[in-house]
Amino acid sequence: MKNVEMNGSFMVLILFGVLLYGKAEIYIVTLEGEPVVSYRGGVDGFEATAMEPDSSEKIDVTSEMVISYAHHLEKRHDMLLDMLFDQGTYKKVYSYRHLINGFAVHISPEQAEILGRAPGVKSVERDWKVKKLTTHTPQFLGLPTGVWPTGGGFDRAGEDIVIGFVDSGIYPHHPSFANHHTDPYGPVPQYRGKCEVDPDTKKDFCNGKIIGAQHFAEAAKTAGAFNPDIDFDSPLDGDGHGSHTAAIAAGNNGIPVRMHGFEFGKASGMAPRARIAVYKALYRIFGGFVADVVAAIDQAVHDGVDILNLSVGPNSPPATTKTTFLNPFDATLLSAVKAGVFVVQAAGNGGPFPKTLVSYSPWIASVAAAVDDRRYKNHLTMGNGKLLAGIGLSPATHANQTYTMVAANDVLLDSSVGKYSPSDCQRPEVLNKNLVQGNILLCGYSFNFVGGTASIKRVSETAKSLGAVGFVLAVENASPGTKFDPVPVGIPGILVTDVGMSMELIDYYNASTPRDWTGRVQSFKAVGSIGEGLKPILQKSAPQVALFSARGPNIKDYSFQDADLLKPDILAPGSLIWAAWAPNGTDEPNYIGEGFAMISGTSMAAPHIAGIAALVKKKYPHWSPAAIKSALMTTSTTLDRAERPLQAQQYSGSETIALVPATPFDYGSGHVNPRAALDPGLIFDAGYEDYLGFLCTTPGIDAQEIKKYANAPCNYTLGHPSNLNTPSITISHLVGTQTVTRTVTNVAEEETYVITARMAPAVAIETSPPAMTLRSGTSHEFSVTLTVRSVTGTYSFGEVLLKGSRGHKVRIPVVAMGYDR
Repeated sequence: MKNVEMNGSFMVLILFGVLLYGKAEIYIVTLEGEPVVSYRGGVDGFEATAMEPDSSEKIDVTSEMVISYAHHLEKRHDMLLDMLFDQGTYKKVYSYRHLINGFAVHISPEQAEILGRAPGVKSVERDWKVKKLTTHTPQFLGLPTGVWPTGGGFDRAGEDIVIGFVDSGIYPHHPSFANHHTDPYGPVPQYRGKCEVDPDTKKDFCNGKIIGAQHFAEAAKTAGAFNPDIDFDSPLDGDGHGSHTAAIAAGNNGIPVRMHGFEFGKASGMAPRARIAVYKALYRIFGGFVADVVAAIDQAVHDGVDILNLSVGPNSPPATTKTTFLNPFDATLLSAVKAGVFVVQAAGNGGPFPKTLVSYSPWIASVAAAVDDRRYKNHLTMGNGKLLAGIGLSPATHANQTYTMVAANDVLLDSSVGKYSPSDCQRPEVLNKNLVQGNILLCGYSFNFVGGTASIKRVSETAKSLGAVGFVLAVENASPGTKFDPVPVGIPGILVTDVGMSMELIDYYNASTPRDWTGRVQSFKAVGSIGEGLKPILQKSAPQVALFSARGPNIKDYSFQDADLLKPDILAPGSLIWAAWAPNGTDEPNYIGEGFAMISGTSMAAPHIAGIAALVKKKYPHWSPAAIKSALMTTSTTLDRAERPLQAQQYSGSETIALVPATPFDYGSGHVNPRAALDPGLIFDAGYEDYLGFLCTTPGIDAQEIKKYANAPCNYTLGHPSNLNTPSITISHLVGTQTVTRTVTNVAEEETYVITARMAPAVAIETSPPAMTLRSGTSHEFSVTLTVRSVTGTYSFGEVLLKGSRGHKVRIPVVAMGYDR
């Protein structure tokens, strides 16, 4: 790194003093000079610390040369700040040394401008926020019978693989994270993470299953967003989200999911024997700051995690950089992949609209969310014999017995309490217990439920405290496509989600309830009974792409230009997932105080892939992150359980959710198939140099921008970004004819593969050669040629299939849009 010299203009600025107007904010600053992961020598007195490109070994961060070079970088950070600004006018929040060379600092916009002009400074970007992208699935994915036995059974699945979670922390006392006395977890020598001590209990957060636990909140504190009473100044989960994601990926096997005296099955992580390393950087109300998240990722890679799970993404594309692929967040993840870490990120919850992804880069596995085969249904039988469908994970009222129904608005203690919107049944103290006791309480689903100030859990508590036998929550109006999730409750209860059916219920109730001239009820005559909704109904039309799951096309810049790279990469279960919850977690009002929660989001899909990747990593310890991702993608399926093409949930004009044929913009390569991923036959490998080649070939990214973030010049080009060796092909602007190449490596025994392809009629597709024989461990190149037949103004979809003589099938999606010039 060059010595930082003061030029004349800087001396003038400092001599005259800088007036620090403007509100101070956190900025992430990157500097010239290599971080530890890519330093190849050149600074006097400091030996090279970078590994060879594509080495399967990890950097030894305990070595003297790594420690001394990291210390050298941090000293440079401090010297620069000290030289430019007076003590007390700035606060350095973090030094980043391993994955990027830079720091986070709390300064005014005027100071940021000065810093941006300082010699040796490459970029100064204002910190931005990220948000959380929020158990039957092991069986649904075939793990207990098809995968775990091959790795020594569930009690060995993922053994000693360390998964790092950058999330909201963990609740360490949960049985999903217990260390079994019968088969305790031993040490993992390659992992060097710390275990923080709980300031209240004075106990540390680790137990062998949880192998590391740290928290990062300096940026949140500096920004004034941190509240120690609810955010916990420790790795403790104050939210629930972090415990949930950790349990999905690596929770212990066979943990009974009990709530309200009922058991909803047994929970298990995808890799029940993997270890959990916690890097808390997300908080309850505000989400998180990128400065904290980057510090967490930097620490996780330094500590030696194998896999990094990020159920987190930007609130919106950070507009400070010219391209989606280059910002401090994605650049840090590129360095993590260079260090051999497999990075999984939730695709985002902005679906079902196009271009809603918040995970963009080729070095990341971006995961979309699927609905699995369970549906929870229930029904209300009215006194006139009509059945109304609804949802409610509840017991039934007594068989062959009906109960009087009373509406909350008709049992108010005092008419003046109307200002509390009593119909949503959140406040038992405003209702007359004498009139509710022994009856079914009718409530209305108001906007308060959507906003989170009202909850179904609270309705059930209100009904129970007033002695009701059960409750009905009627949806009288709903915005189109509103999604209602079933909520477990301890007493009979049902949510009637269909507006038409709710109106039938209200009409029946009103017709059966005589009133005096003031509107007061004279007698309650409407009766009904509630069915049993505790057991799921298994459906064949699964998986489906969940309504909320973010959709492609992927974008390469902030004017939303299409990228020549397919995202999402893969689909995994992410709807109504049972897993561990923090009892002090308040992220979901329906699960406050509970030990488990059933929630939805691409946040839940990502750790499914993280856990399955741990199983692949265990079997193939020296595979690169790209090889693991390839195995997951090329073996995925585009068919549902009934052998029909996958469908995606989409809005229709009314309140109902329609199903439409899904495309690679919905599911990437398809729905994960763990059994097939452990024996993929061929892999598409890529490394750091290939990702640089992709960046250097993408139009609109200048070489200086790449050098700024990747610390490497554009010496290497792919000719076209579509030539990046990914297990998918995307050409967003196809004119005439274009040929792309791919290289496959055989990771099984010698096999002959026949190559075929098909494509929508607007684009012709040809492959060459028609077949190839690969010995074990060897690689072979093939080409795919696409030609525009007709310009339709829409994307054409297809696939290339490599069919092996020993039974392996390798499939990659092809996406192209034809133009006439």
